[in-house]
Amino acid sequence: MRWTLKPIPEKTTVSNLAKSLGVEQPIARLLVQRGITTFDQAKTFFRPKLSDLHDPFLMKDMDKAVQRIELALLNKERILVYGDYDVDGTTAVAMMATYLTTKSNSVATYIPDRFDEGYGISYKGIDYASDNDFSLIIALDCGVKAIDKVNYAKSKNIDFIICDHHRPGENIPEAQAVLDPKRQDCSYPFQELCGCGVGFKLIQALGRTFNESIDDLKPYLDLVATAIGADIVPIVGENRILTYFGLQIINSNPRPGLQVLIQNINKKILTITDVVFNIAPRINAAGRMKHGNYAVSLLMEPNTETAAKAAQDIETFNTDRRALDQDITTQALQQIESLNEPHRATTVVYDESWNKGVIGIVASRLTETYYRPTVVFTKSGDNLTASVRSVRGFDVYRALQQCSHYIEQFGGHKYAAGLTLNPTNYEAFKNAFEQEVKTTLPDDLKTPELSIDMALNLPDITPKFYRILKQFAPFGPQNMTPTFTTNEVIETGFGKRVGQDSTHLKISVKQQNEPPIDCIGFGLGDKLELTQNGAAFSIAYSVEENEWDGRVKLQLKLKDIKP
Repeated sequence: MRWTLKPIPEKTTVSNLAKSLGVEQPIARLLVQRGITTFDQAKTFFRPKLSDLHDPFLMKDMDKAVQRIELALLNKERILVYGDYDVDGTTAVAMMATYLTTKSNSVATYIPDRFDEGYGISYKGIDYASDNDFSLIIALDCGVKAIDKVNYAKSKNIDFIICDHHRPGENIPEAQAVLDPKRQDCSYPFQELCGCGVGFKLIQALGRTFNESIDDLKPYLDLVATAIGADIVPIVGENRILTYFGLQIINSNPRPGLQVLIQNINKKILTITDVVFNIAPRINAAGRMKHGNYAVSLLMEPNTETAAKAAQDIETFNTDRRALDQDITTQALQQIESLNEPHRATTVVYDESWNKGVIGIVASRLTETYYRPTVVFTKSGDNLTASVRSVRGFDVYRALQQCSHYIEQFGGHKYAAGLTLNPTNYEAFKNAFEQEVKTTLPDDLKTPELSIDMALNLPDITPKFYRILKQFAPFGPQNMTPTFTTNEVIETGFGKRVGQDSTHLKISVKQQNEPPIDCIGFGLGDKLELTQNGAAFSIAYSVEENEWDGRVKLQLKLKDIKP
């Protein structure tokens, strides 16, 4: 790993902030690194308020969206809430449909079948709406590129309202309203909302019509926080506020569907990390293995006992998903090894038998293994479909744009995307993608980066320091859990490999004559030798609490060790 130390902030700014807040210099320095330089900014950061959310009508087309929905409610039109099959889409659909059913009895949901219809708005979904007399479709987490589909719906007298957060193409669909903070002609102050977040802004705007306060809408934030965590959007600005209060709902009064998923997590207080690694994969598993409808039904279910039964299906899907993605990952790794192309800048693999629902997970695992932009293809009808993952710092969406003449359609973000192409273009795309990445991927992005906030001395790590550090949460992109480094530490002589296969490392370190502190390093068992025989070494780590046998104490969670 490349250890990169973040730039040291201007000393006067750090000192002034430390003084005004009454905190130690390391805390003030962490805040300044996050763009927080004044007392008022720190207050907003540490004490988020729902009243700090932006006016939803600052988003382009919000007034049109609200007017069209008001008209639909007034005329008792049938409304179809349509969304993607991943966590962001299914939570958004469950949220919007739950809200609208408090105003109308003519609301239904639609999630496209991943295997039959693919990503986004489908002709089949529009035909379903037409056959069942829906005159308004509200699309969530998809639709900003669905120009032809929206025109098709219009030919059947169906209106569209689109709530999306993906990058638009050159043209915007001719829908009744297109809500997307990434529209070039949209001046909304915060661009990084997820699809469910954009949907919540629409609910916030509708709430004004019905004289609902932002506090009245808080119960929906458990779903918004789940979507924010799962979609890996920056947890700053509005996303921080929404996640902060969403986690409060998750920990105090979550909807039954989330409550039954949470029961298996053995923790008193859930963090966004618990949501990302325990709740989100289960919600995702429905769309990956069977159908996203299972997730929507679970998240909309008001009865706890019924939700518990629905959760059993979700658990089965998740167990099957884990076995399947491990199997396909093994096959993909074997395929890469057999190609014997160590100098490639990209990883592109294909097998027509691979399950379309898990190739995104496989792409992530291959990226972790080889650390290069990765595309995993499988067969989908007459075309090939793929999931794309990137390495930190490299915009894979832009790379796909440069290869777009070989692609039928694509969409996504800087680090993750999806595409379809004609099988006859597979080799041409593979070569073009390799050439594009090879010429644009800087050398320093070819090895994993360990970004370190600052160097600390071990005596700086006090209970008070950690108490304040915890208040930096919720953590996520652009507000990651702080990582520190300490040089010239010595192991106290009790270091050992731990875990079933001895892949983890447990040591205790100290600086000079200071008291030692325990460390755990997952996957760092092979670094034990570096810590032996009294040799000094450097550690990179985050700080956490360890509860054992009723006792709680601070420990360091090691990320890497160097001589």
